[in-house]
Amino acid sequence: MNINITARHFKAKDSLQKYTQQRLDLLGKYNEDILYAEVIFFFDKPPINHKHCELIIKLKDKTLTAKEFSDEFDKAVDKSFDKIEIQLQRYKDKHKTINHDSNKYKSI
Repeated sequence: MNINITARHFKAKDSLQKYTQQRLDLLGKYNEDILYAEVIFFFDKPPINHKHCELIIKLKDKTLTAKEFSDEFDKAVDKSFDKIEIQLQRYKDKHKTINHDSNKYKSI
């Protein structure tokens, strides 16, 4: 899986990049067919002070995205990964059901 981590208008700390890398490695248990993952960090101007994390996962036939914000980047990363995990579980269940149904009709 190719991984691209981008920080817009600032330099991300190594600890944030390592944490994101660890979370990305855990996504392999949901689907081994992930082609690449892109993580984009950015933040709002000081009066609002929200930190955003946008996560884009490319599978061979689908693209999954999740955008979240929080007062800290770590919390935004956790929220966006929770959303992606749910999407990957739904994708896996849907394709497992489709493959199971198509095998049932082939054997008749």
